[in-house]
Amino acid sequence: MADVELVELEPQPVAVVRGHVTVDGIPGFLGEAYDEVIRVLTAQGHNPAGPPFGRYERTDSGFFVVAGFPSPAPITAVGRVEADRLPGGPAASLLYRGDYAGIAAAYDAAQEWLADHGYREAGQPWEFYLDGPEVAQPRTILQIPCAPRSGDTTRDREG
Repeated sequence: MADVELVELEPQPVAVVRGHVTVDGIPGFLGEAYDEVIRVLTAQGHNPAGPPFGRYERTDSGFFVVAGFPSPAPITAVGRVEADRLPGGPAASLLYRGDYAGIAAAYDAAQEWLADHGYREAGQPWEFYLDGPEVAQPRTILQIPCAPRSGDTTRDREG
């Protein structure tokens, strides 16, 4: 697994579709959401400003999912496609290579890195998908907003 690094992110406009799905429904939801977002971006004269992404919040019956693409500018909402924004600020970033079923280990590694370097999670993480699911070892970038732990003034303890 690749190393975790601390990055400083700029706020990023995004176009997204939101929905509640079961675990088995995630691939179909993502495919539909990405298609809808691309259609809206194209109709509004935009190309995606980065790879597709997803944010996941576990619920009792599955996941609440927010899926879409970064946009070069805010979009006008159409149908299920809404304007949103990924936050700026410090984030733990990790490039994970492997089957999506193993991504929990990457989150665990990032959480361990945060704790070891004096940080805490400070917002909902997201995943950028650099490859499609047809790739044997797809690449996924995990980004977890973070902040120094309370009482810890050390901003960067590389190592």
